[in-house]
Amino acid sequence: MVNEKYQKFIREQFDELKRINYAPHFRVLAGPDDTKSNLDGQEILVLCANNYLGLANHPEMKEAAIAAIKKYGAGMGTGRKIMTYDIQEELDEKLAEFKSADAALVYPTGYTANMGSIWCVMTEGDTIVSDELNHASIIDGCRMARKTNRIIYKHTDMEDLEKKLKESTKTRETGKTMIITDAVFSMDGDICPLPEIVELAEKYDAFTFIDEAHASGVLGKNGRGTCEHFNVEGKVEVQMGTLSKALATVGGYIAGSEELRYYLYRRSRPFCFSTGFLSPGECGAALKAVEILKREPERVERLRDNTKYFKKELQDLGFNTGVSQTPITPVIVGTPEKAQSLSKLLYEKEKIFCGAISYPVVPKGTDRIRSIVNAHHTREQLDYAVGGFERVGKELGII
Repeated sequence: MVNEKYQKFIREQFDELKRINYAPHFRVLAGPDDTKSNLDGQEILVLCANNYLGLANHPEMKEAAIAAIKKYGAGMGTGRKIMTYDIQEELDEKLAEFKSADAALVYPTGYTANMGSIWCVMTEGDTIVSDELNHASIIDGCRMARKTNRIIYKHTDMEDLEKKLKESTKTRETGKTMIITDAVFSMDGDICPLPEIVELAEKYDAFTFIDEAHASGVLGKNGRGTCEHFNVEGKVEVQMGTLSKALATVGGYIAGSEELRYYLYRRSRPFCFSTGFLSPGECGAALKAVEILKREPERVERLRDNTKYFKKELQDLGFNTGVSQTPITPVIVGTPEKAQSLSKLLYEKEKIFCGAISYPVVPKGTDRIRSIVNAHHTREQLDYAVGGFERVGKELGII
């Protein structure tokens, strides 16, 4: 018999989500993630995938995954703290090299990398200073760091960050201070002012933790991320990255010092108590992705060219693309209804997939659809997408 209080709670939550039509559709992919993919049984132009460099269906990555499975099997069936594959250790080493760090440690996901490291490096009496628009995984990681002082500064506002650091001087007399921020903000596509953050960290005796989920493979001359982009390599103590976006596999990692890796390997609970990650196939594919990125930096350049072109075309039509500086290009329409209608008509009439995003994921009044251009989109596909946005935008009175 189901508990009545539990049943009442679930029913209330279900009814409310249905009432506001929150996330009404889960599109089902029946094939590889490509610029055009089989979604719900039809060919759709995908403009919202994190497959930035077009590696998700790369033949070399598939071959590398198959070769690793043939050598190691499907999985180990135990945690890395007990036994570890040499291919897992190799991936740690290659990611550290990729991020210009001394060492790295892979986690099952980027979310668990943040959760498993933030609370682990911050203890009672420490101070966390966090950007107000940081990702949910950062927020949850900070919440788990109990008995710490948690301070929020205005989004990318360096005057407010310095003010908060000054105000917290007394509470920071004995403990350490961490400034934590997304590198690229996932809903707006803007970039944190990392040189200023590093400067303030040095001035106020703090260390810096950046979430590179949407920056690795995207920013920097060779796609190494925000530190390369701003030429501040070696000045950020902790970098979190994911394998599931530009590198098109699965997993997350923390890059930093050898001492940090040693400590997390033995004390980070999501690492210590997770079993069988990453699988040999995932490691093989991820290693190949890093190799391809190093070998073909032109993929990063194509991504930038496509982003610049698509963003300008939308802006010229009169769409509000916010403050985006990256492939993440929101089209801000202001109400949940308009966002849902824009997404629905693009999908049904134009065969273009861009999901609608509303509160609480973004602030009220900034409802939007979020488009993401990839390196492997052709100019013809981008022109078609711009035409579709124009037709639907005019139909809805957005432009």
